Amino acid sequence: MSHDASTSWATMSSIQSVFDDQAATALRLRVSSAEERIAKIRKLRDAVLAHTEALYEAAYADFKKPKGEVDLAEILPVCAEANDAMAHLKKWMKPRGVWPTLLTAGTSAQVQYMPRGRCLIISPWNYPVNLTFGPLISALAAGNTAIIKPSEMTPHLSALMSKIVRETFPANEVALFEGEADVAQALLNLPFDHIFFTGSPAIGKVVMAAAAKHLTSVTLELGGKSPTVIDASANIPLAAQNTMWAKFANAGQTCIAPDHVYVHESVKEAWVNHCRAILEKAYGKTLEAQQKSPHLAHMVNARHTARVKGLLDEACALGARVLIGGGVAEADCFVAPTLLESIPEHARIMQEEIFGPLLPVMVFKNLDDVIAKINAAPHPLALYIYSTSSDNIQRLLQQTASGGACVNHALVHFLHGRLPFGGVKNSGLGHAHGHYGFKAFSHEKAVVRTQFSMATRWFSAGEVPPFVRRFLKSAFKWM
Repeated sequence: MSHDASTSWATMSSIQSVFDDQAATALRLRVSSAEERIAKIRKLRDAVLAHTEALYEAAYADFKKPKGEVDLAEILPVCAEANDAMAHLKKWMKPRGVWPTLLTAGTSAQVQYMPRGRCLIISPWNYPVNLTFGPLISALAAGNTAIIKPSEMTPHLSALMSKIVRETFPANEVALFEGEADVAQALLNLPFDHIFFTGSPAIGKVVMAAAAKHLTSVTLELGGKSPTVIDASANIPLAAQNTMWAKFANAGQTCIAPDHVYVHESVKEAWVNHCRAILEKAYGKTLEAQQKSPHLAHMVNARHTARVKGLLDEACALGARVLIGGGVAEADCFVAPTLLESIPEHARIMQEEIFGPLLPVMVFKNLDDVIAKINAAPHPLALYIYSTSSDNIQRLLQQTASGGACVNHALVHFLHGRLPFGGVKNSGLGHAHGHYGFKAFSHEKAVVRTQFSMATRWFSAGEVPPFVRRFLKSAFKWM
């Protein structure tokens, strides 16, 4: 949505006011109990469930997202995150005792989990509910306040989330501001105690630079070109079924969607044939049938439709061949599920994160070549391996770097709330979900208590007894 000068001024003034009001709340929440935090999380979860029908309507209005995808990829992860936090928060909050070292004998030590304070959550448009309220649950579990900036590209869902937040929390605990880049910039100018950003690597760099001005800690959930590898030993029907689902859910607008596939030459034809049968059965054989399918989301807007169409058109102009699909209905923001082969390496589709329903397919003979290509590219957020060869699986896992990985499946590592979810280097910084999300929004404070005075006397004022000095010198190599 656009803002005129007066609206923008009013929004900026409100942002500063809410940020200031949250300061006192953040101080109070440092001593908040597990019961208080759990009550907030339960209230948020119940509010999301109470608005289920409205979420269906808003998601369809924004980009015709099917109800099943709203259930599986928006509501379910939020509820799972909330339930896990409520079940385990007392354990997470408990200080963790640490055994003393030889050098600190005579002391007791523990790690205390302290709230970071005022937190900023900037969420994306592709899974707005999941990627807004998931981090918010972690922030609440850790005892923080939060200000949320959702994407302006899904206005119906953003407006509904704003309503949920207003009905569930006072603004001095949780507030949400809609708007465009000027609102995000105004928020980034403030000295938050932690920023949790989900989005592209390019904007992630902007967020990190803004955070550096205040030495604010950050969690960056970014993206990248996540590869899928299907070797000669793979279960081909399984590899086809999982890859088609993982790639074309949400029209490919998923940060951990398979971006491209390396398939062994001996199984390529069988895999493509299975993919074709799966797509035709699920969505229809023609562009018109697929466009009307209630199971396929559309592109989020005309600009992104044109961007993805541009990737497809350029690849074809450079000699790529369409294996499946290839149709586009720009007026309806629809791109058909498409598989391509014979794409030149310099084509933009091979250089940019696709974030749409186009899937490049590359044939390989030697797994070493695939490993070399993966390592030559920026580290991806995910790696998907289809193989029954334990040697090949281990080689791919050990010789490449990625934020996460699935073997003989895809995407499900995101849904596993007891695993750390995050990227590496270009694909992200820090972790989310469950206990890892709680720790992302917590400061791990080291606390040491002296239990007898001898240690204090030995190491005070530089007056170290000779026998202690002799002991230290002999211990330097093994302590």
